[in-house]
Amino acid sequence: MFSFLNNISPVTKNLLLLNVFFFLAANIIDPNVIDLNNLLSGHYFNSPLFKPFQIITHFFMHADIRHIFFNMFGLVIFGSFLESRWGAKRFFIFYFVSALGSIVLFNSIGVYEIYQLKKELTTIFTSVQMDEINGIISHGGNLKVQFDSLNSLLTNTSINQAQYDVSINYLLKCNSSIVGASGAVFGIMAAFAILFPNTEMMLMFIPFPIKAKFLVGGYFVYEVIQTFSASATDNVAHLAHVGGAIVGAVMVLYWRKFDNKNFW
Repeated sequence: MFSFLNNISPVTKNLLLLNVFFFLAANIIDPNVIDLNNLLSGHYFNSPLFKPFQIITHFFMHADIRHIFFNMFGLVIFGSFLESRWGAKRFFIFYFVSALGSIVLFNSIGVYEIYQLKKELTTIFTSVQMDEINGIISHGGNLKVQFDSLNSLLTNTSINQAQYDVSINYLLKCNSSIVGASGAVFGIMAAFAILFPNTEMMLMFIPFPIKAKFLVGGYFVYEVIQTFSASATDNVAHLAHVGGAIVGAVMVLYWRKFDNKNFW
């Protein structure tokens, strides 16, 4: 294992180790003591659960072993290649900016939806009641506990079914969050496809090589389609993937103009 790590470029290796560390910590520490998954995931910017540090911490958190495996696989395969050619400084900046672009685009729709729900709720509840609702949410913890507390509050309030549904939707939307390095990895993949478009790659389930520009381009188109057509049960942040890829593509195209001018 250690010989494997020695063959990975330094920034990529440290990012890999950090992601593994956060994943293990989140799965070892009792969530009743401290729920790292909820605390460190990236909530919408206007959610009562949002904390500024989540802008960074969310892309070190992962939902499950499959999630972290594929993200780290992409990071090591593509990231090491780009870092060896760009150098540590450029790759470090690229990775973080791609990840930040991912969460910004992810927030673009969710923030508006929370704003609209909150605006509607202010026509139903008093400011004191709104503070109580936000207090229930900001307390965090188990979603069921939040739901039960909110339900108890709402049963003592004269509201109809439609207004009740808005309140529950507000709770659910405020608890929505993003985790994972997928945005940064999509940025890395986009950069690789732009810089080395004709590099042929093999996939386990496809018996013939595919050029990077077709593989990554096709994957990007799929994510765009899924962004607008995903089912209600789809918990993948497709918009975040699209955001990471777009930011990564813009950065590498901009940087390429300066490569012959000693930009770094």
